[in-house]
Amino acid sequence: MLGVFSSAIVSPPDELVAAGCRTPSPKITSDALVKRFLDNNSSAVSMQIGDHVQFAYSHQNESALQPRSFAVKDEIFCLFEGALDNLGSLKQQYGLAKSANEVILVIEAYKALRDRAPYPPNHVVGHLSGSFAFIVYDKSTSTLFVASDQFGKVPLYWGITADGHVAFADNADLLKGACGKSLASFPQGCFFSTAVGELRSYENPKNKITAVPAKEEEIWGATFKVEGPAVVAATE
Repeated sequence: MLGVFSSAIVSPPDELVAAGCRTPSPKITSDALVKRFLDNNSSAVSMQIGDHVQFAYSHQNESALQPRSFAVKDEIFCLFEGALDNLGSLKQQYGLAKSANEVILVIEAYKALRDRAPYPPNHVVGHLSGSFAFIVYDKSTSTLFVASDQFGKVPLYWGITADGHVAFADNADLLKGACGKSLASFPQGCFFSTAVGELRSYENPKNKITAVPAKEEEIWGATFKVEGPAVVAATE
């Protein structure tokens, strides 16, 4: 799965910008990145959302235990990969039909976060149990919300393209030749929200997340880590 967002939606992380400037390496534009994805994935689906967002996904090489899914509802677009162990109880909590799947559940959880302020963002992902990574884009508010499970069971990566767009993907090789050294593994157990304005851990939302610059010979530009002792946030 692939989500690409212009600087009008999200400001690139400073650490990834610095990493890309430190050692010049090949980059391509956001449009070229999407084309690369489509060329390498048969039966891929892509969509342009307004002027600043592109989504693409494919079921090629998909894990049976961690399928990819896409849905849009009320101008909320979501790409989801993985499976939730507690999907049944969450559907009851959000009043969803028995037929609802993970991607619909995440959209409803995001809507609860958006519409029931003040509702802590970490509670939205803190209640999710299983293996997952997802990208949510709310067109009505131009808000981006991205999250990965606490053990990183579904890989997720982010980087900066040649034209300054931020790209998220589940395939590291896809971004390696597109983002140069402005590339990193998205930290497990964390979420990134443009509404909040920064990267945060959903188990330790008050702990600062810092990026450690990678060595010159490494492909990654930085490694993001949660500072301080682990203090599990309440999710009830």
